[in-house]
Amino acid sequence: MDVGHDRRHSSASHQGGRLGGARWPARAQRLLEASYTLCVEGLQEPLRRCLSEFEKQLFALAERAHHASEQQDCFASRQRVLQGRTTFAQHFMERLGNALGEIDRAKTAPAAAAANVKPWQTLELVDPGEQEVSMALEQLGARGEVRHSSVLYELGHRLAVLIGAPPLEGQALPLGPHALAQACHEAGVELELPLKHQLLLLQHFDQWVIQALAPLYDTINAHLQGDGILPQLRSIPIPRHIGKRARPVAGNPEAASEPAPAAGHAGTAQAGGSGGDPIEVLESLRDLLARQRAGQGGVGGRAASRAASEQELQSALGALQQHLAQVTDQAGRELRTAARLREELLAQLNFGKPGDAPRTQLSDEQGDTVELVARLFEQLGHQLQQGGNAHHLLSDLQLPVLRMAVADHGFFEKREHPARRLLDTVTAAANDWLDGSDDESNRPLATKLEQLVNRASQEPPSAGLYTTLLADIEHHLALLTRKAQAAERRHVEAAQGRERLDQARHRAGELMAERFVQSPPRGLLRALLDRAWSDVLALTLLRHGEDSEPFRAQLAITDQLLGRLPVDDRLQLQVEVESGLQQIGMHAEEAVQVAQRLLGAGKPDPAVELPSATDLALRLKQHQRLGEQQAAHEPAIGPVPTAAPAAATADPRQLRIEQHLRELPFGSWFEFIDPATGQIARRKLAWYSPMSGRCLLVSRRGQRGEEMSLAQLAHEVASGRVCEVPAQPESLLDRAWRGLTGSLRQAAEPRRSTPPEAARR
Repeated sequence: MDVGHDRRHSSASHQGGRLGGARWPARAQRLLEASYTLCVEGLQEPLRRCLSEFEKQLFALAERAHHASEQQDCFASRQRVLQGRTTFAQHFMERLGNALGEIDRAKTAPAAAAANVKPWQTLELVDPGEQEVSMALEQLGARGEVRHSSVLYELGHRLAVLIGAPPLEGQALPLGPHALAQACHEAGVELELPLKHQLLLLQHFDQWVIQALAPLYDTINAHLQGDGILPQLRSIPIPRHIGKRARPVAGNPEAASEPAPAAGHAGTAQAGGSGGDPIEVLESLRDLLARQRAGQGGVGGRAASRAASEQELQSALGALQQHLAQVTDQAGRELRTAARLREELLAQLNFGKPGDAPRTQLSDEQGDTVELVARLFEQLGHQLQQGGNAHHLLSDLQLPVLRMAVADHGFFEKREHPARRLLDTVTAAANDWLDGSDDESNRPLATKLEQLVNRASQEPPSAGLYTTLLADIEHHLALLTRKAQAAERRHVEAAQGRERLDQARHRAGELMAERFVQSPPRGLLRALLDRAWSDVLALTLLRHGEDSEPFRAQLAITDQLLGRLPVDDRLQLQVEVESGLQQIGMHAEEAVQVAQRLLGAGKPDPAVELPSATDLALRLKQHQRLGEQQAAHEPAIGPVPTAAPAAATADPRQLRIEQHLRELPFGSWFEFIDPATGQIARRKLAWYSPMSGRCLLVSRRGQRGEEMSLAQLAHEVASGRVCEVPAQPESLLDRAWRGLTGSLRQAAEPRRSTPPEAARR
């Protein structure tokens, strides 16, 4: 951490020392350099996050690619990003420093250049790719200016004061969205990405950098303001008025039937932004809760009591956490319903009080928060796989997240709230990576998740705590993902290599069969050509191609062995046969024995007795073929599928399934069900061959699983032992939010009987 911090400061100070070549007064020079240093420090983490998400997106696109060329492009771009991310960040900062160093020339240079250009000199053909990138940069900068208009207004005026120029805006503002987007594009050019990936990088830059610029601009403005640069300057944002209405009470059904304008925003809870004006999701959800209670005939009011303070509620939640940790074992952990949570909290709030003392109750807002969080966790539980570790971790996170939601209502308002992101990340990791078994590969991740949940339970709730925990688990998952991606890539390359080898072997067999028809061999020569020399031809064909000179030379040796061509130098032929046999893995001594027994060239060593032709032919038949060693060392994982029926007996449904499978992109998921135990194993379609129909399925960790043909997979799907897992565009937490708001709306709808006239209409 200290080393990286020093490196950032040294980079900033080095670049800052060159800003403008010290053309400004000392105070302006110092403030400009300080502004650049703040940019370097403030943009490090957003840039890192942008490149990480961009790299993940490239891998996801490679998984969904329909063609091998698209997949190769995605993998190549991802490799360039992984190797050049440090250089990209350095070049980005350099270009940003150059733009800040030329701050006083930003407005005059374009105008002067345009004045010196004659109209006929500006005519040129526009490259479509450059035009698309230029339009994307313009749109990105325009959106950023609209998003950060108020802080950019102040920043443009304060920087203009430093250099004695009119207010800076648009492309003339060196730290504005336009300049940052241009710096990103120029730094990304050196990655040599294709056009579609350049545009994708700009999209991620907009999402992870441009949208997160408000704190950086605030910091720079505060620094300049603290140094006396326009201390009274204020932008005038347009106020946003949100009309609130009183929530309907349980005893007022008329109020419950009124329209709820704020409730329309509740469905966007999962899409709520991380900043800007609040969309009052909590108020919307509480409105729906109140309408639901009114529709169910609930009665309002309660006995005279005192509402618990926030500190008392936090203390009760903490005491309940400790109590559950002491009395609940590993097997007894379960999610608590809203009613049970309310009862346990009331018991904790009134623990030790005399019977005639006033009872402490939850306020309306506290009770609604408890019920909403409980229902959210209930919806999350419905989204998880059965039999995994995610249910236990979810139950352990219920009280810590409830404490965070009570302390910070931003949990409901902000999609990027650290507690929400941690909840989503932990449940998704446990649901996707852990299968409930005690396998050795599951233990590191299971231990890490347990440690994070325990820390969230033991420490007071805060955004800083959840941010730290989120960074920890994201780092661990990034390492796991990269290992899985590397393992998957190795298996895909191996499968593709075996596919090419089989095709080469098939072609070599065809050429050999054509020659056998005219010159059928026997004995040792037949065993050599069938078992070994055909592999030599296949290997040469694979390496050099059918039209290459080395392959034609090997075919000539084949014709010489069959007597189809004359042998000018028998000793040279023997040497070439020995070399070819050694290329496919045969021991040198055995290759010499086969060549000498077959050709008998040269003067044999009288002290060495050659094996008989029958013995050598038997050895050749037992010799392991090329590629069989790798297949023998890759055992399949999971249940072994039954053989598919012959194509002649395949039913139309199976043929339709097979055609559907051929249209699926790489990265599609399937569930394999073991009929004996009922255990479900998820496998991803990592690769399939359009020619042979062979496909490769891998586990979440990239381990090689079932390798079968598409016809066999279609047969398994038709028989019900395998089912396709549909792609989910939303995360677990997003689906849980949608399920929560949907259930509340459905329960809150007034149940009215339809009049006969309306029914007839």
